[in-house]
Amino acid sequence: MSVFPIDDTETLSTVLPETLNGIRGVDLHLHSTASDGKLSPTELADLCHARGLTHVALTDHDTIAGVEEARQQCARHGVSLISAAELSCQWRGIGIHIVGLLPQGVSRAFESGLEILSSAREKRSREIAHRLEKIGLQDGLAKARLEAGSERPLGRPDFAAALVTAGLVPDRKAAFKRYLGTGKRGDVKMHWPELATVVGWIRDAGGIAVVAHPLRYGMTRRKRDLLFSAFIDAGGEAAELVSGYQNPDSTHDLARQLDFHGLYGSIGSDFHYPGGPLSPGTISPPPRAHVKPVWCHPAMHGFANGE
Repeated sequence: MSVFPIDDTETLSTVLPETLNGIRGVDLHLHSTASDGKLSPTELADLCHARGLTHVALTDHDTIAGVEEARQQCARHGVSLISAAELSCQWRGIGIHIVGLLPQGVSRAFESGLEILSSAREKRSREIAHRLEKIGLQDGLAKARLEAGSERPLGRPDFAAALVTAGLVPDRKAAFKRYLGTGKRGDVKMHWPELATVVGWIRDAGGIAVVAHPLRYGMTRRKRDLLFSAFIDAGGEAAELVSGYQNPDSTHDLARQLDFHGLYGSIGSDFHYPGGPLSPGTISPPPRAHVKPVWCHPAMHGFANGE
């Protein structure tokens, strides 16, 4: 099942295959120092090239600040980069991330949306700091800022690092498991806009909205169906079939869901920092499925052909 008729997508003469199975060289979910990554956009572009990637998206949280720098360095390496961002929202009280792939760049409405998200992220950071101070992280906002090492907007990984430095948890994984993961004390969603609003900003820019890492929200299969239905009603068109490492059975089941809903499939490592379990291009093998790759979307023709 596809959002567009088969002959509309299969006539694309792309340098990328029209199947997700066995794909190499693509990573449409990467982070840099423009949000909570540890490599600058230039360093990230260099690493992507070194790892043999040919088509990438820089998807920093709620910002496109690093895209132009990354684009220039990718161009030097002959790597195709698409403008993108991972936007925060909520649906039924659950924090959801939506990747906006922006083959036409941003629109005025999208830029205004980023300003709204920047303000929401600042309020959220203050609330997270307040909550973590109650469990012993003194002056939490300043300590998270120190971990960030710049004035960029703060994210939960910065607070996780602060918890580790303060000796309150042994590592970042424990920080998320105890305090910052979905439904935990530091999981603050109240300031994010609604799902439909964020998808609307992406659509206004002529972009493609993609549900990021749908298996990570702790939902039942039925609830994911409801999420996908609401997402499609809002104008969403794709979801990440593979995000980093995944259980093969869960991935096969997710492929069936995406096929049922007519959603395109995307893939990405969700890379943040060197030395962790994931590197650019590191994902579990996509299964054989009828899900159309997102680069077969008509709007992605130029990106898929490296134009």
